[in-house]
Amino acid sequence: MFKNLLNLFLQSNCPICQRSTQGEICQYCTKQLQTCYLKNPNYLWQQPLPVFGWGSYGGALKRAIAVMKYENHPEIGRVLGNYLGEAWLLNTPALNKKPVIVPIPLHAKKLKDRGYNQAALIAEGFCQTTGLKLKLNGLARIKETKAQFSVSGSEREQNLADAFSIGQDFSRHHPDAPVLLVDDIYTTGATAKSAVYALHQSSIAVLGLAAVATTGAQ
Repeated sequence: MFKNLLNLFLQSNCPICQRSTQGEICQYCTKQLQTCYLKNPNYLWQQPLPVFGWGSYGGALKRAIAVMKYENHPEIGRVLGNYLGEAWLLNTPALNKKPVIVPIPLHAKKLKDRGYNQAALIAEGFCQTTGLKLKLNGLARIKETKAQFSVSGSEREQNLADAFSIGQDFSRHHPDAPVLLVDDIYTTGATAKSAVYALHQSSIAVLGLAAVATTGAQ
């Protein structure tokens, strides 16, 4: 009886579907998320910007990311980061390389409004799984930009021009290893390219980008 009461007390509602669950995400949503997993996470791992993607942006994964970002559920970020980390360990395109992990930062105003940076939470889960070194402040977002979904493809790069600078983690000491950027969604690559440009301006090597979701055909 005590065990049943304890289990009842420990249960909460799944942030995605509101079913009762003992974990951060219920078994149903976990299964739905796994259907979004890419069979070849390396399909975009090519120059000039190598991209490693965990899943296809749609269905349960699109819903989970929206709930994480807009419905105040940061715990989803670490779960998705764990998924991304597991995929990296199983399919890493960068053999014998141990990159430094840097999340794509939010502008200070947006960070204050949201209360957390979803890319940072994903990066934490990713590093928890992979054991790679995390530098949360490797980059800083110095320009307040419009949300990328609100501007057309041709305007996206202009929207993000000079949006980033080197953060306090790298201002004095540059990393010995190349940087692997981490973000929630990869679409046109405008955000990542702007971040890469800022790092290259300080002669910091970039291995690529790891994203929870990618758009387009695999």
